[in-house]
Amino acid sequence: MPQLITAQTALCGIVLHPAGHTKSPLMHNAAFREMDIDARYVAFDVPPEKLPEAIAGVRALGLKQLAVSVPHKVEVMALLDEVDAGAQQIGAVNTVTLRDGRLVGSNTDWVGSNRALERETTLAGKRAVVLGAGGAARGVVFGLLERGATVHVLNRTVEKAESLVKDLGAESAGAMGDLVSLDHDLLVNTTSVGLRSDDSPVPAEHLRQGTVVMDAVYDPEETRLLRDARERGATVVHGKWMLIYQAAEQIRTWTGREAPVDTLESAFRS
Repeated sequence: MPQLITAQTALCGIVLHPAGHTKSPLMHNAAFREMDIDARYVAFDVPPEKLPEAIAGVRALGLKQLAVSVPHKVEVMALLDEVDAGAQQIGAVNTVTLRDGRLVGSNTDWVGSNRALERETTLAGKRAVVLGAGGAARGVVFGLLERGATVHVLNRTVEKAESLVKDLGAESAGAMGDLVSLDHDLLVNTTSVGLRSDDSPVPAEHLRQGTVVMDAVYDPEETRLLRDARERGATVVHGKWMLIYQAAEQIRTWTGREAPVDTLESAFRS
């Protein structure tokens, strides 16, 4: 049966564009049911030019929490009452929580990426390459640096990678093709290449045996990048785990309670 929305039901959601691929409502609503929380989570397809109106709507409706996804993670910061220190340093927000009538921005992407990678490896002292320089990349780079990894950022637009490196204190910036010349233990794709397609941001011959490769893209679950990486002898981490762990951290941020990871994964698979 559909979940009944009452006057007491807490409303949560996600803003992104386009919205057709998101699995967040399935996951969060399943966790709310498991945790016996009277809340409902919905997706809002919000084009960039409509983001200020959407945030005004969040205020008017009193949403308890709002996830923020592509392409809004940077632009949303200027529309909030407060941004916590971690998200300010990252330069991107993926979570907005209503606290004492104020909209407070934070970032759980770095928690999600670290916990996902730590399923397969430790991070301290590792040499990491991050592909992409958008909001998700900022969270991933921040998390890796927090754990003591060395991070190189590669992006199609090198200037954007250089800006990220300067802001967060990563090792170096470069073009996507520079991967072949960089020694690395970890490779994380944060670009949208591979989303609902059989494309990869990396030629298969540039992938190395013995490395750990994570793709933040989770649709399809087994991307071309991960398939190629496994065939080359790398250990792969599916993007679903980054999504699941960052969602668990969002729920903990709002409720103060640990979210059921197994339930989140089951909902993802559904």
